[in-house]
Amino acid sequence: MKIDRDAPIGVFDSGVGGLTVAREIMRNLPSEKIVYFGDTARVPYGSKSKDTVIRYSRQIIHFLEEQQVKAIVIACNTASAFALDAVKDELDIPVLGVIEAGAKVAAKETRNKRVGVIGTLGTVGSGIHEAYLKQLDPEITVIGKACPLFVPLVEEGWLHDPVTTEIVSRYLQELKDKEIDTLILGCTHYPLIRSTIREVMGEGVRLVNPAYETALQLKALLAEMDISSSGTGEEDFPYRFYVSDLADEFKDFANSILPYDVSMAKKIDIEKY
Repeated sequence: MKIDRDAPIGVFDSGVGGLTVAREIMRNLPSEKIVYFGDTARVPYGSKSKDTVIRYSRQIIHFLEEQQVKAIVIACNTASAFALDAVKDELDIPVLGVIEAGAKVAAKETRNKRVGVIGTLGTVGSGIHEAYLKQLDPEITVIGKACPLFVPLVEEGWLHDPVTTEIVSRYLQELKDKEIDTLILGCTHYPLIRSTIREVMGEGVRLVNPAYETALQLKALLAEMDISSSGTGEEDFPYRFYVSDLADEFKDFANSILPYDVSMAKKIDIEKY
């Protein structure tokens, strides 16, 4: 199957967290178009079963295929952990998750071979980061910590708030006690409270932002497959946003973090797919 190099990239997440991945794609691959889908009606995925997350992911992928995307980025750690292997062989186009790229950087960066992973209950419980890291370096010790309150704090917009600092401190104390030197932000919401995490963990701990690393991995993959955008044909709307609910709230949040003015997010019925 011939892939149209000027087709958009599909990016999806359980809600708004994947916008951190879209933001890095915009910055690092400025000539690429994006179709973003946020499953705002069914967020969060972190507390859902594997079967449910796979079913949701398939529905979203069917929608993105209708939009004729040339590649798909699963910009959600839980969906990457649960659904990536299940869906990638069903597709004619490349699909990336957000876990592998971050794990590679963490394995390279750690000096004392003690790597922390923070994420949702689903992501941390899946053990997928640990499996990747152990493949890369069997000597690495992985300490996972689920931080379920981080997502609602981010979605509430409490990015620089004493309450957030207090909760971050309580969750991360265990990782500090275990003397990790590298920390994977294993949920796409977490880069938005990166400065608070940095403050709590101290300068000695390297924070790995998988959103950035995934954008670089995507760039390399498109180049390798020779399907990078030709960059011709200026579009008025290179980025399109779809949600399953709460379109106005999504648009406001997107405008607070993206380097692009989002004029609308369109609500669709994802259950039809």
